[in-house]
Amino acid sequence: MKCLMCESLSLKHICNRCQKLYLSPKIYKRYLPNGTQIISFYKYEAIKDLLHTKHTDIGFHIYNILAKNSFEKFANEFYFEENILSIAIDDNVKGDYSHTAILNHHLKSKNIKPLYSKLRAQNSASYSGKSKSFRELNPRDFRLKNFRGESLILVDDIVTTGATLSEAIAILQSKGKEVLFCLTLCDVANS
Repeated sequence: MKCLMCESLSLKHICNRCQKLYLSPKIYKRYLPNGTQIISFYKYEAIKDLLHTKHTDIGFHIYNILAKNSFEKFANEFYFEENILSIAIDDNVKGDYSHTAILNHHLKSKNIKPLYSKLRAQNSASYSGKSKSFRELNPRDFRLKNFRGESLILVDDIVTTGATLSEAIAILQSKGKEVLFCLTLCDVANS
């Protein structure tokens, strides 16, 4: 097969050279109005074409590459005094896989235990390309399945306004859970 970025022959969808050149993560930080920190690994503009593969067959492979380079690396370097959980926002399987579940899966480490199917949106309206007012008028209406443990990392692929993360944090806090911070692949504000 050919590398999607440089079109050289490769055994991977994105060759090692292009991963090193273009997909080496950096840390971008911002805070939600409630004070929760969001840590992102890429600028949206740098990987937007790759992100748009999430609803295609090749998206599974692309999200695994992105997650391995960022979330897995973070998990291997992360240390916390106690074991913590990670939960992905709305990890419903759409098509053949869930892109947020892939990200969450790559956090598995000595300190982090990913949980699945715990935080589901009842509203399926697409936020892609929509305004902040649209997002506010169409909240996700999350439902939380019960689980043991209190301290966790909240996982999503893209942060734009922070409305989805804020809504998810509110439902988690109402159930006695503590969101230590949020992890996203990319942040639109840092592009």
